[in-house]
Parts: sequence; C-alpha cells; structure tokens
Amino acid sequence: MNHSVIVEVTLRRGIADPQGATIERALPALGFTGVHSMRAGKLFRFDVEAADAEEARATAQSLAQRLLSNPVIEDAHVRVEEVRPA
Repeated sequence: MNHSVIVEVTLRRGIADPQGATIERALPALGFTGVHSMRAGKLFRFDVEAADAEEARATAQSLAQRLLSNPVIEDAHVRVEEVRPA
C-alpha cells in the first residue's frame, strides 16, 4: 500500500535561527506587523510503499533521522496519510 509522507524539519528550541531572524527583521518593511518568533525550516514530501501506516511512519522516521535532518540540532516531525487510488 502506498502512503504519502510529510516530514517537517525545524531547528530545536534554543538553537539560533539566523534565517528566521532575517525574515522577521524584513517583515515591517513589507508591511507585516504583529508577526513574531519567526522560525525557518524544511518540508519534505514523498511516498512510501508499506504494509500499513505504522510501517510507513517507521521508514519515514528513520529516513528523517538518518538523512533529512541533523538530530543534534533539528527536530523532525512525520505525518503519514494513506494514498487512495484514483
């Protein structure tokens, strides 16, 4: 069965986020006020062939920890959805 996976990778709390800080500093000049605590991250979408959602989640979590993120400074959050045939 095919499962759609989304992995969101963000810096852990307490880790400096220069990209997020740069974006936040630019917001007032673009007319955006009241936006605070900007954090930048990465989003990965892919499909996993697995018997069930738990197997797909385990595969995606392993992939996220070993390749898509640096577990020392980043957190990876995995979401799995079953792909329904068209």
